[in-house]
Amino acid sequence: MSNYVNSLFSLEGKVAVVVGGTGELCGTMAVGMAKAGAEVVIVGRSLEKGEARVAEIEEAGGKAYFVRAEATDRESLNDLLNRVIEKSGQVDILVNGAGINSPTPALEITDEEFHRILDVNLVGTLRACQVFANYFLSKEIPGSIINLGSISGLNPLSRVFSYSASKAAVHNLSRNLAREWADRDIRVNTLVPGFFPAEQNRAVLDESRVLEIMRHTPASRFGNPDELIGATILLASNAAGGFITGTEVVVDGGFACMSI
Repeated sequence: MSNYVNSLFSLEGKVAVVVGGTGELCGTMAVGMAKAGAEVVIVGRSLEKGEARVAEIEEAGGKAYFVRAEATDRESLNDLLNRVIEKSGQVDILVNGAGINSPTPALEITDEEFHRILDVNLVGTLRACQVFANYFLSKEIPGSIINLGSISGLNPLSRVFSYSASKAAVHNLSRNLAREWADRDIRVNTLVPGFFPAEQNRAVLDESRVLEIMRHTPASRFGNPDELIGATILLASNAAGGFITGTEVVVDGGFACMSI
């Protein structure tokens, strides 16, 4: 049984590029994929955070390296792909997790702020999908793309207006790309975290907000980043076959199923 399970979920021999891997959630997902056998490329802006994540993976016995890239710059993403191919020889998995947030109320949002959030969260996701899917298609090889959505993309939430709009669009984008590339063995899925304390949402997690979240979460707690690893490995691995595509895997402690 253990050999069978390992053959399904092992990421041995695969190379995973994690855009946003310097962050808390995607960084934890990256560590999990490395422990499952993948060589992981940590992608972000901060050299310090990137090197710290690489060191964490190496200390756990995994393989990783850091590449600085900008999700808002297509040339930077093309350079990222070229550098990974040069160093690792291939790419099999892309995780798109770069994201920014703002608690600005709807009537106070400027065009500049709204466009900035959409450019990172939505357009940045599209850019990376295009760059890496073009590689998969040109080489005629299968690929797995995991885009980070949000529970706020499924159920509009207060205090994160622009973020919710951008993530709802990421969910729709992922389904459309999955439909576009399904017959070419490129799977595109959305991993949907519920409430996990991280850099993006700490600005809105005051006492009253936390109380509201707990009342609406059947599990009555925040998520632990480690709890995203199982879903990540499922979507990245052979266990997904070629048939798990265009779907949303929700990891939210029951938040989405709660009404009253």
